[in-house]
Amino acid sequence: MSPQPQALVLPPEVRPLSAAEFGLYQRLVFREAGIHLGDVKQALVASRLLRRIRELGMTTYAAYYRRVVEEKSELVLMLDAITTNETQFFREPHHFDLLTTRLVPRWRDEAADGRRGRQVTLWSAGCSSGEEPYSLAMTLLSALPPEEGWQVQILGTDLSSRVLDRARQGIFAADRTAVIPRPLLERFMLRGVGSQEGNVKVAPVLEAAVTFRRLNLNQQPYALSGSFDAVFCRNVFIYFDRPTRDRIVEQMLEHLRPGGCFFVGHSESLGGVAGLETLMPTVYRKPERAGAEPAPRPVEDRA
Repeated sequence: MSPQPQALVLPPEVRPLSAAEFGLYQRLVFREAGIHLGDVKQALVASRLLRRIRELGMTTYAAYYRRVVEEKSELVLMLDAITTNETQFFREPHHFDLLTTRLVPRWRDEAADGRRGRQVTLWSAGCSSGEEPYSLAMTLLSALPPEEGWQVQILGTDLSSRVLDRARQGIFAADRTAVIPRPLLERFMLRGVGSQEGNVKVAPVLEAAVTFRRLNLNQQPYALSGSFDAVFCRNVFIYFDRPTRDRIVEQMLEHLRPGGCFFVGHSESLGGVAGLETLMPTVYRKPERAGAEPAPRPVEDRA
């Protein structure tokens, strides 16, 4: 969540959010999404829900709460309103370096030896407005080109249907793409003209490689088919308490292939989570099946 905003100025027809009412929202959000809202978030929640309350012509947060618990569609909108979605292209570049220098060569070797097909699937959980899955797709489409028979599939999921709508559009302000390496920018982004001047849009080949869907990590089991070669779930676990985090990771690991990597944000750690080995800080590996080809050694062990 973002820092607490300045004092909220309410329109005269709306009564302030009381501590008791905030407690109702705290418990509901934790139950539905696993997100812990500390007491210091009361003003933030009041601010973010105010617009919807006014749109519905309501005068109290209690009335809106009743609407939320009675209508699933309104619950989705409420969760959209209170969640923060901050991201950027190629955030934490060392993760992309590991992807291209260690994982891609391994996948190539496995395909050459007949131990896998020429298909790579990644999951970007908590993908927000799409910068992360599009960054992953650009990286893999360059390293594993379709003309060599490779198929790249990226699944982006998020709790917020609002940001997923933006992600599917694939349109970004041009200044947000400055961090994209120029060869990738020129290959995978189309410059807007006319009414879209100042924006860029993802190229069709990139759009075809990425699929977006809403998924609540706190509601299990996940309706996902198949398994993934790597999972990126970065800057998501900071919103969960330890038991919730461990339960979510356990469920996510069921969709990660043996030997696959699990990436988290720079301020997060999965140390102590059963079923994971540390490959490097913020990158973990699901152990191989018995008798399988050994995975690369942890970075710390390299000469």
